[in-house]
Amino acid sequence: MSVRACILGCAETALGPEETAFFRDVKPWGFILFARNVESPDQVRKLVDALRETVGREDAPVLIDQEGGRVQRLKPPHWPLYPPGRAYGQIPANDPLLRREIARLGARLIAHDLASLGINVDCVPVLDVPDPEGHEIIGDRAYGQTPEEVATLGRAAAEGLIAGGVLPVIKHIPGHGRAKADSHLELPVVDATYEALDARDFPPFRALSDMPMAMTAHVIYSAIDPKRPATTSKKAIRKVIRGALGFDGLLMSDDLSMKALSGDFTERAEQALAAGCDVVLHCNGDMAEMKAVVDGAGALKGHARRRAQAALGRIARSPEPLDLDAARARFAAALGTG
Repeated sequence: MSVRACILGCAETALGPEETAFFRDVKPWGFILFARNVESPDQVRKLVDALRETVGREDAPVLIDQEGGRVQRLKPPHWPLYPPGRAYGQIPANDPLLRREIARLGARLIAHDLASLGINVDCVPVLDVPDPEGHEIIGDRAYGQTPEEVATLGRAAAEGLIAGGVLPVIKHIPGHGRAKADSHLELPVVDATYEALDARDFPPFRALSDMPMAMTAHVIYSAIDPKRPATTSKKAIRKVIRGALGFDGLLMSDDLSMKALSGDFTERAEQALAAGCDVVLHCNGDMAEMKAVVDGAGALKGHARRRAQAALGRIARSPEPLDLDAARARFAAALGTG
């Protein structure tokens, strides 16, 4: 059985017999963990090992959303709290290099936490540029208020992850900052002109187009495609993401179970892949939904397979050395939490 073009979640802190048999049969490209899957370091390591065992690939990607702030699946008492992206852009300093250093260091520390568990992909950095009229779903997850700040600190975070042996995922391409709705709950429509998007929303993604992975936005950009959100829009993916932004890495959908999308789960998967996504993401671990997603996903092949292999090839086999105690002390002092 060939690898399927999907990333799937699981229901609890350990795999059940039905999940184990299902994953062995369908062989998803990767997996994603959420807070419901997390109890302790040893438990997470066992779960990660069990997931990889089902597909027979030691390098199978295991993803998590560990941004810091509101979006952090690994929490105390077993893991440190990390600040949201905005905190790095607000470090009081005349020297912007300090902000960049600490953003990189924060991501390097997160990579240490993740790599120790066997997790090799973090859905970071958020490259959305916030808009004053946009929904708070982005809010303090953004690194700054300008494209330049977001791109600079987003790259620092991505490089910190890569140095620690963890792949970054730039999101939500081509930009969620103007959206006036939460795409988890409804489909946002952005009516800005293409010129406005190109001046403010696109630059961070263009600047980080060399990154190995990206996640789409479930947002309609009326200037690009007035009918379909970027995730299922050939125009958005081929003309903008692959074209104007120059991104040639692995493109994954945002979660197919979000209410911004319509149709059944087989249709959602088919539409996202037909539009140009390489793999689709389904997060909640619902078995019936996962089966429908798999029916629409098909095999990972062609350019998508090449991009998937290239992404995994970016994982550092020997992470950059880290003096953990000194790094944590430096990080806390810079953020005023030490």
